[in-house]
Amino acid sequence: MTSSPRSRIYLMLLLVMLLWAGNALIARAIRADIPPFTLAFLRWLGAALLLLPFSARGILTEWPVMRRHWPMLILLAIFGVGCFNALLYSGLRSSSATNALLIQAAIPALVLGCNFLFFRTRALPLQIVGVLVAALGAMLIIFRADLRALATLSFGQGDALILLGVLCWSIYTSLLRKRPPLTATTFLTLSFLVGVLIMAPLAASEWPVHRVRWTPAVAGGIVYVAIFPSIIAYFLYNHAVAQIGAAQAGQVISLQPLLGALLAALLLGEPLHSYHFAGMALILLGIAAASRSNHTAQ
Repeated sequence: MTSSPRSRIYLMLLLVMLLWAGNALIARAIRADIPPFTLAFLRWLGAALLLLPFSARGILTEWPVMRRHWPMLILLAIFGVGCFNALLYSGLRSSSATNALLIQAAIPALVLGCNFLFFRTRALPLQIVGVLVAALGAMLIIFRADLRALATLSFGQGDALILLGVLCWSIYTSLLRKRPPLTATTFLTLSFLVGVLIMAPLAASEWPVHRVRWTPAVAGGIVYVAIFPSIIAYFLYNHAVAQIGAAQAGQVISLQPLLGALLAALLLGEPLHSYHFAGMALILLGIAAASRSNHTAQ
C-alpha cells in the first residue's frame, strides 16, 4: 500500500471518530427523554430499514455464503452492534464525560491484547510504544494536564458498563479479520438486523417504566445515530480494518478525547488550551509510530 491510500484510510478513520463522538454527545444529551436500550433498538432498526432496499437482492444471492459463515456473522454482530452500543448508552446515563473518554482510550491496548489472545499476534515494540504515547496524550487532555484531577476520579456502575462495552468493541475489532466474505452492504444489514433482535426485548422491558418523550431533539437524535455513526461510520471503519489491520485502526480511537474537545470548542464555545495541543501532538505521534511499525513489518 502506498502512502497516499494509507493517508486516505486515516482520513476516513478521522471522520469515523468525529461521527462516533457525535453519537456519544447525542446519547448523553437525550438520555432523560429516551431509555438506552430503546435508543439502541431504534438506531439499528432505522439503519437496517434504510439499508434493506440496497441489500435485499444481495442477501438473497449471498444466502449460501451466509449459511456457511453464520456463527461468525452473529458473533460479530453481538459484540460490535448489540453489546457495545447497549452498554455504552446505558453507561452514559450515569458516567461522566471524563470517565467515558478515559475508558475508551483503553481500546488500542485492548485490541492488541485481543489480537494476541485470539490469533497469537504479538505486538511489535513500536506498536506498544505508539499505544503508550497516544494514551499519554489522551490522558493529558482528559485530565487537563492536572495530576490533581486523578485524586477526584471515581468509578461507578456506569463506568463498569462502558468498560464492558469497550471490551466488546475491542473483541469486534480484532475478530473482523474473520469477517464472512459478504459484500459490505449485506454484512452491515445483517449485523444491524441482529442488533435489532438483541435490542427488541431489552427495549420492551424499559417501556413500562420509561416511555419515550418525543421531542424534536429526540427525533433528530435517532435520525443522526441511525445514519451517521451507524451506516456511514461502520462502512468506513470495517473497510479501514480490512486495509490496515485491527491494531492500527483501533489506535485512531485515541483521537476521541481530542475530537470531543474540538467539538465542544466549535459547538459550545469552550476554549482550547495548551494541553489540548500537547495532547494532540502525542496522540498523532503515537498513531504515526504504530503506523510505521506496521509499514516496516510489511
